[in-house]
This record gives sequence, structure tokens and C-alpha cells, in this order.
Amino acid sequence: MHIPVLLKESTDGLALKKGSTVFEGTVGLGGHSRVLCEMIGENGTFIGTDADQESLSIAEEKLSDVPCKKYFVNENFRNIDTALAKAGAEKVDAILLDIGLSNRQLDVVPRGFSFMRNEPLLMTFRSSGDGLTARVIVNEWAEESIADIIYGYGEERYARRIAKGIVEARKEKSIETSGQLAEIVGACVPKNLKSRINPATKTFQALRIAVNDELGALREGLAKGFEHLSPKGRIAVISFHSLEDRIVKEFFKQKQKEEVATIVTKKPITPSEAEIKENPKSRSSKLRILIKN
Repeated sequence: MHIPVLLKESTDGLALKKGSTVFEGTVGLGGHSRVLCEMIGENGTFIGTDADQESLSIAEEKLSDVPCKKYFVNENFRNIDTALAKAGAEKVDAILLDIGLSNRQLDVVPRGFSFMRNEPLLMTFRSSGDGLTARVIVNEWAEESIADIIYGYGEERYARRIAKGIVEARKEKSIETSGQLAEIVGACVPKNLKSRINPATKTFQALRIAVNDELGALREGLAKGFEHLSPKGRIAVISFHSLEDRIVKEFFKQKQKEEVATIVTKKPITPSEAEIKENPKSRSSKLRILIKN
């Protein structure tokens, strides 16, 4: 089941009015989208993007009964300028960026996001397998480059050991599935009986970030989004790990320092114990909100 993270906090935090224009980056299955559309009403305009066309189509169908003008654009949110142009909008009153991986992508789509199953090693947000994939990285990239990715994007202390294990394993046979990779990583990481985190977690996160250029997309999406935000407009960002949150925090601080924006959230908003109990995947999420002056 799809449970939107920090739903009330993020949508309330945008302070939307009837007739507003709102942009949502990464629609997913439309949990936040429905509330945003209801808030802006039939005279409002909703523009939503997702790199995954299948998710976008599901969300569009689920939101067909909500009375607002809706535009669904198959783009990464980094291309907010392209999405707004397709909707005929120059400025928006609010922006919501939910930059996490949806439950559907983890549990349904066979692209190798999860180390719990044996799937083709793609890790692409886009529906097609074109372009860079995790399979290309682990089978073709140099050991040092693989280690740098796993350490830099996964903050994995055993990155060099894991990269060496990957390169040794691919000499025997090509690494084609998430199950193969998880097994290789597990053999490289010392067993920690106290840890509840799977030893492959950080490596899979790092590869996913690299394949989809997630940090580059976030920086670009924030910069373009702020440019297209109306005065007094708000931008809310839900991030799921420290690298993302750091980028959002520094961007917000810089805009406030330039006196072109005001930070609403002095500290990030995090899920309640009740939400974490209902949706354990929300545990690491953080919400930050900024108002453009």
C-alpha cells in the first residue's frame, strides 16, 4: 500500500489558497497530489512530474475525480522549466519535492532497487532501461570509481573492500541481478549482529543515486524551482538521507543569506512516532520549507 510521507505537514506547510498553481516533483502514486488538488480547488492548476511513466499514468487515473486543472508530465523534476512550459505556466505559487523512492518502485517494479529480491540490475527511475544502469557500473567501471561512488553516495566504510569484491566476482561471471550483487556485498562486509540494517543497504543506495544523478537533479530542481516561484511562494522538500538534506539545508541557508527568501523550518520536520509505526519507511524523512521574499 502506498502511504505518502509527512502528508499533512508538507501540504499544510505550503499554505495554498483556492485558485493557486502548484508544482509537485515526483508524483509517485498521487498521495500528496490528491491533497494538493483538493486544496487549490477547481480553479487551481496542478502540474506534476515523474520520471516513471507507469507511476504517472496510475496517479493520473487515480486523480481523475479531483476537480482541478491537472498536467502530468513525464520528466524528472530537475526539468521543472520544461514541465511548466508544457502546462503554459511561467510561475507557480508552491512547489513540493518528494525525492524518495516510492513503495511501488521497491515492491512492484522489477528494476533491482531491492536487495531482498533477484531482479534485473537496472535501478533506473525511468521506465525504460536505456542509458546508465547499475549493471553497467558494477560490470564496466573501474574498481576505484566504484569504491568512490559507494563511499561518497552510500557513506559506506567498507567501500573499497566491496568494490574489490565486485571486480573479483565479475571476472568469474557478469553481475546481472540484484540478488547476485547483494550476495557479493554481504560477503565483503563484516557481520554485525547488532545492526538491523542489511549490509547491502548503503551500496544499493549509492548505486541508485549514481544511476539517476539524484543529487545533481536535486540541485538543479531547487535552483530552477526557486527561479519559477512567485513572490511569497513556498517550496517544501521531503528528503530521505543526509546527503539530500544537506543540499536542501545549504540551498535554503544561501537564499536566506542573500535576503531573497526566509526559512520557515528552523529545524527539519520529522515524522511522528505514530507515522513511523504505520509506515516504517518514513523514519529517515525530513521536511524543510522556504518562502520566497
